[in-house]
Amino acid sequence: MFSQTAEYALRVVAYLASLDDPATTRELAVSTRIPEGYLAKVIRSLNRAGLVLSHRGLHGGSILARPPQDISVYDVVNAIAPIQRIRTCPLGIRSHGTTLCPLHRKLDDAIALVERTFRASTIADLLSEPSRSKPLCDVSDLVGTARSRGKSRPVSLTVSKRNS
Repeated sequence: MFSQTAEYALRVVAYLASLDDPATTRELAVSTRIPEGYLAKVIRSLNRAGLVLSHRGLHGGSILARPPQDISVYDVVNAIAPIQRIRTCPLGIRSHGTTLCPLHRKLDDAIALVERTFRASTIADLLSEPSRSKPLCDVSDLVGTARSRGKSRPVSLTVSKRNS
């Protein structure tokens, strides 16, 4: 239903929300299972949307631009591949115009429901739900330590509290 790139963006944001420190591109690629070359495109899109801040260099990395409770699933998906509502007949039938037939009205109703659900679901909500698995990440990749700037550090699976 959604593009692979939107899935990748959700993985990146969920992973960054679980950290207290910036994550390097390498760490993000390994932890989210996104090809490193493609990850740069995803991070640029998230950066342009104001969801991620990235800094190059020795002490660089990516962090969330806003707290996880202020970022909705809709924000992330919309930054990559905006959800398209059905406004006119997709078949171009002139007599339908903007009056959708029953089939296209039902399809648009389903899209509207997804949109509402995504707007109401924050990244913090997803990470705080009681579950043995964390969203879009392999827990075995997150347990123990992660590599960042050549140092080992514990990876927290809790939502970090960042000051805005």
